[in-house]
Order: sequence, then structure tokens, then C-alpha cells
Amino acid sequence: MLNPVTESFRETLRAGLPEAAFRPLGPAYLEEPRGRYHGIGGLLVAPGTTAEVAAVVRACAAARVGIVPYGGGTGLVGGQIMPEGPAPVILSLERMNRVRAVYPRENVLLAEAGVILSQVQDAAEAAGRLFPLSLASEGSARVGGVLSTNAGGVNVLRYGNARELCLGIEAVLPDGAILNGLTRLRKDNTGYDLRDLLIGAEGTLGVITAAALKLFPRPAATGAAMMVVDSPAAALDLLAMAGRRIGTGVSAFELIGGMGLRFLSEQLPEVRQPFAEQPDWTVLIDLGLAAGQDPAAALEGLFEEAAEAGLVSDGVIAQSEGQRAAFWALRERIPEANRKIGAVSSHDISVPLEAVPEFIARGGPALARLGDFRINCFGHLGDGNLHYNVFPAPGKTRADYEHLRGAVKRAVHDLVHELGGSVSAEHGVGRLKVEDLERYADPAKLAAMRAIKAALDPAGIMNPGVILRAA
Repeated sequence: MLNPVTESFRETLRAGLPEAAFRPLGPAYLEEPRGRYHGIGGLLVAPGTTAEVAAVVRACAAARVGIVPYGGGTGLVGGQIMPEGPAPVILSLERMNRVRAVYPRENVLLAEAGVILSQVQDAAEAAGRLFPLSLASEGSARVGGVLSTNAGGVNVLRYGNARELCLGIEAVLPDGAILNGLTRLRKDNTGYDLRDLLIGAEGTLGVITAAALKLFPRPAATGAAMMVVDSPAAALDLLAMAGRRIGTGVSAFELIGGMGLRFLSEQLPEVRQPFAEQPDWTVLIDLGLAAGQDPAAALEGLFEEAAEAGLVSDGVIAQSEGQRAAFWALRERIPEANRKIGAVSSHDISVPLEAVPEFIARGGPALARLGDFRINCFGHLGDGNLHYNVFPAPGKTRADYEHLRGAVKRAVHDLVHELGGSVSAEHGVGRLKVEDLERYADPAKLAAMRAIKAALDPAGIMNPGVILRAA
């Protein structure tokens, strides 16, 4: 059994930490971005060093007080809040915000867990390098949270997700021991890879305090285009054609449904759209090429071949970096329009690429059997990750559908599971999807996860109730 934060526990922490480590526990730390779930907390602590993090964890382990690690607070599955149980310590990494070192010749950057993602990108750029992980929340998401949720973003097609962009981590384990794994090595086969174990663990096996991140050469030339396709199947064929013609120069390949464009017109009319009539399906293709290569010419050649094959019917190629940025602004503001309308149920799912058209074709009719909905389907087609969000019919609000939320989620997730997909592609499990994990996960995998949790965190103090149900 966990214990709540008590006055004596506060005194113990205050005796071992500087005053700067203690912050007021404001409402920002107790609510997730969608406002559906609210947390509790007994104390907010913001250590400034790894040693201070270790001191907090040791004290919590001794007193059996739960710890909720807190990064940028941008997670969408409730992993950063604890809605019930004994009041925990909220451990914020916001003061651990230094880029410790950059090694341009090695293509490596060392950053503490509280560094904001956009600051990592800026530090890489200042060194003439690229850190390619890019998210809508990159202005507030922090390195520790990005790694703890194994975040993906728009460039997974080319560069991989957070796990693939990390060489080593420094972390504090549940007993307060410091894991000094901040290696810059690309080859190290000395037993179990604890880096991969802690990445994606959402703070349930320890607190990531710093990371060695991979950098890449900056593309000499970039370009983008938006092309109209008549179906998700045509988009998939276009993706294969782009890979054949351009190879690894394709950095991102986004699928945008017509409902998302209509939501933008309705809620954010200032967002410029490239087509006079909003197509049912559009793809956004982004390129990063080497010196001497012409992105516009590559995209023109792709469009011509795709048009001849009947895959595309219209298209716009960015003629400047400003136009490329405008294309991405359109894509990145779709979630903002979604929030203004208010989803009945939002789904971060992935299926094998070949199954994407079938999932989309079957998803609409399955939901129509439950009620009258609007579906906004968009996402990272290049890696099979779709944001499949279900909205009220015109004239209604999500409150009118509250009684159907569970059935909608079950219908979507059942179809995903049937097609060999995942009900959590890039946002993690958190507290929101614990039941989903229990329903759909391979039993052997679930048993192994429980055994690992019990071995490393026998007292259950690390982010209780996240990923695995609290004992």
C-alpha cells in the first residue's frame, strides 16, 4: 500500500533539498490538455540535478509515497496526472534544462530531461546538424517525456521514433540508484539494454534525467507538395512510388481527410488552403535532399508519373520555404480545429500499411451502426499511424454522445486489433488505455511486463496506475 504525502515527509525532503526545488502545486500540474481528467498531488518538487532526483526517489521509496514524473504536461493519455489514490509527489523535470554538450563530428547531443524539444532542435541547428523529431507540441514537450512515451511525430518514416533517436540515457531507478547510461556509443552489446527498457515505460520503471540523442546532417535542399488522391489506397500506392523514385529523401508523408479541411474552414478560416474545393483525400509530402538535388523537380516528376497512373488528380508544389511552411501550418492546425469542435472519442492507432485502406473503409460503417458521427481521419501514412477522431453530427455536441464514448472506442479498437494493429501508436498507454492494454495485449507480453515492474519497482511507487493497473 502506498502512503500519502505527510507533513513529516515534507520535512524530510526539505532537509535534503534546496529551497529552489520546491514549487507551488498549481492547477497546470493537475490537468491534462483535453480537460477530461484531473489529478491530485501532495507536493510538487522540481530537482535541479540528477543527485537531487535520486534523493527524492530514495525518500519516496523509504516512505512508500508514489511519484508522478512530470515533463511538459502535453501527454494525451493521462500519464502525467494521478486522479485518485494517496496524494503523490509530482516530480517535475523543468529545472533540469541544460544542453550539456554537442558533438557535431559524432552527431550526438547530450540534453537533460527538462530541455524543451524545440530547444534541442535549435541547439542542433546551431551546430549545423538536425534533430529530426518534430511534434505539434515541440514548443512545450520536454526530452524526458518524449523519451518516456517513445514519441513519434511526422518524420518517423525517415528517421524513426524517439527510441531510434537515442543512444543512451541517464536515469534514477525506483530505489534511488543512478543509472549512468549516458553513452555516446553506437555499438555496445554488454547485456540487457536498459535504455530500451526505460524508453516508452512512461515513468513506471524510473525517471529519465538526461539522454544522448542522435543528430543528422541537415538536408541541403527541402521541398513539399500537397497532392489530391481519390482514396487511401491511391495514397498508399503514391507512397510506394515516392519511395521508389526518391528513396530516403522522403522525410514525411501525411494523409489528410476532407473532414479535417472542412473543420479548418469552419473553426479556423484564416488558415489558407491550397485547393478551391476541399478534396476528400490529400497527401502532404515533404522532402530533404542532398546538395545538387532539386526537390521541386523531384516532386514534379513524381506528380507526372502518379497522374499518368491515375493516382493523383491535382497538386501544388511549394515554390518557397514560406509555402512549404504554410502546408505544414495547415497540417499542424488540424488538431486545434478538432479541439474547438470537441471529439466524442479520439484514437491514436496504427495498422500495417496494407491494412490502412481496409481500416478506413470498415471504420465508418462500424460507427454508423452506433449513431450519427463525423470522422476526421488524418496522420502519418508513412508509418501506418492514423489519428482517427470521431465527432458529433452538425448541431450536436460531444455531451450528447457521452453515453456512446465507450462503445465508439471499443468499435474502433476492436477493428484495429483484428487487422493486426496497435491501439496506441505514439501517445503511450498512460492511465487512459490500461484496460485496452489488458484487453488486446499478448498475454505473454503482459505477464513479462508485470514481472519487470515487480522486479524493478516492488513497492509500486513509480507512476502508479500507468500502463499496468496499480496493485
